[in-house]
Amino acid sequence: MSGPQRARRPAQDAGERPAQDARRSPARDGDRRAVVTGLGVVSPHGLGAEAHWKAVADGASSLGPVTREGCEHLPLKVAGEVRGFDAAETVEGRYLVQTDRFTHFALTATEMALEDARFGRADVESPYSVGVVTAAGSGGGEFGQRELQNLWGQGSRYVGPYQSIAWFYAASTGQISIRNDFKGPCGVVAADEAGGLDALAHAALAVRGGTDTVVCGATEAPLAPYSIVCQLGYPELSGAGEPDRAYRPFTEAACGFAPAEGGAVLLVEEERAALERGADVRATIAGHAATFTGPSHWAESREGLARAIRGALAEAGCRPEEVDVVFADALGVPEADRAEALALADALGPHARRVPVTAPKTGTGRAYCAAPVLDVATAVLAMEHGLIPPTPHVFDVCHDLDLVTGRARPAEPRTALILGRGLMGSNAALVLRLGGTAPRTA
Repeated sequence: MSGPQRARRPAQDAGERPAQDARRSPARDGDRRAVVTGLGVVSPHGLGAEAHWKAVADGASSLGPVTREGCEHLPLKVAGEVRGFDAAETVEGRYLVQTDRFTHFALTATEMALEDARFGRADVESPYSVGVVTAAGSGGGEFGQRELQNLWGQGSRYVGPYQSIAWFYAASTGQISIRNDFKGPCGVVAADEAGGLDALAHAALAVRGGTDTVVCGATEAPLAPYSIVCQLGYPELSGAGEPDRAYRPFTEAACGFAPAEGGAVLLVEEERAALERGADVRATIAGHAATFTGPSHWAESREGLARAIRGALAEAGCRPEEVDVVFADALGVPEADRAEALALADALGPHARRVPVTAPKTGTGRAYCAAPVLDVATAVLAMEHGLIPPTPHVFDVCHDLDLVTGRARPAEPRTALILGRGLMGSNAALVLRLGGTAPRTA
């Protein structure tokens, strides 16, 4: 693992161990806070947080024709592809042969996040002090399709043993843990598209419960032929053939969403532990809440999303007027867009008309579980740069929202509200605050 290697903190002998356990006990230390110290991004805009942010801030779009092999005849014509990604450059061969593209993204983004946080092996007090939580929606469709083709075309002897694990939703969590020897609390959230925010909430909960570090995020690779065919049953999927018309939420021309691959991984740490090792605290995970309103009942998602927003604000101790920017779910379905705009009005009151709202995902596509995590990474960057990115392809807003369009808007956001909804009815909201809360140690 590259990046500066800090000196390991002095080991404690057996007599001191109970004091260490007491320090980490939530019952005796109720002010443990989860903070973000590192970002890793694999996006249709590019590899790395810097490349992604530059494109987002410029209002660029990376939507384009679907070019993946075997997809030429399929009805889906526009998506956000991660181009120029060579997994062999960042992932060892022994992991490549047993993992799918979505896990290649996750392993690469994890390495980026660790380097960004300057978190090296010397910072790992014990393998059990670092956990891993990811969210996944599509799983390893590309790997699975290849193996099934071998099965039907050549026979069972041509199917490798890794078919049993590479497709699985938990594959990325497992491989990140194995590759880095992270043995702390590990899990996977399969909770529809809002699961990306739920995974961050699980990471924050683990931190509050005593774990010092959690690798957390979501990546997706849903653009293999098998995966696309599975998505064609979604009425919310856009059938438009032009990139500038395929994904235009909050407009009269909204016709669904364009899917995408890629995602983001964040390094989440306990604030004081991060400061002790000299890390830069970039943001605090302040509050989260989730609800469920059922599949395709977009009118009902209004109440569910509003409840999630109120719950997240309550956990964060945040008043509606303190929200400086909203990263919208922005499904691109008229009924769903209307429900989201009304949910914001219900939860934020008069402030809903004044707070800037943005949906940068219209320039990358909607990467299922990874979409809200990518929004979280973008929100951290937006708060750091004092700039609210625009919503590409959208200029004729038909809802009572202060949607940022055209150019990025200079601002000084310190509190961001990120929203996520899933096609099966999940709703989630997360409150993110710029920087940390504890004073830096000398």
